[in-house]
Amino acid sequence: MPVNKVILIGNVGRDPEVKRMPSGAVCASFPLATTERGYKTKAGIEIPEKTEWHNIVAWQGIAERVARQVTKGCLIYIEGKLRTRSFDDPNGGSKHYVTEIFVDQYEMLRRPNGTPFHSEEMPEDTPVDAV
Repeated sequence: MPVNKVILIGNVGRDPEVKRMPSGAVCASFPLATTERGYKTKAGIEIPEKTEWHNIVAWQGIAERVARQVTKGCLIYIEGKLRTRSFDDPNGGSKHYVTEIFVDQYEMLRRPNGTPFHSEEMPEDTPVDAV
């Protein structure tokens, strides 16, 4: 049985970009940074920390919640699936590929200032256009 599942915990790199499509669908996207700690091997070799950047995409109800809750610097837990899409470079015609994480669910863990986030702090019924 095939499985396409991604679990990430990382820091939001910028405030989400929220778009309302002509169809009425809402999309929110933002970069997420995950960092592996550096370490020293038994042989004394220093291995530096490594940061990976992930393209996060949320749709519809999840996108509306992201628009209300997520801000640059927050620590967030995300579950989703990998999606890869391609597009042609308008200037050179070469094909480019982008890999994104489509959010199935997420949980806010910490604010940018380091304090824990409590889910009851953000009303669920605030319209995305009010954000």
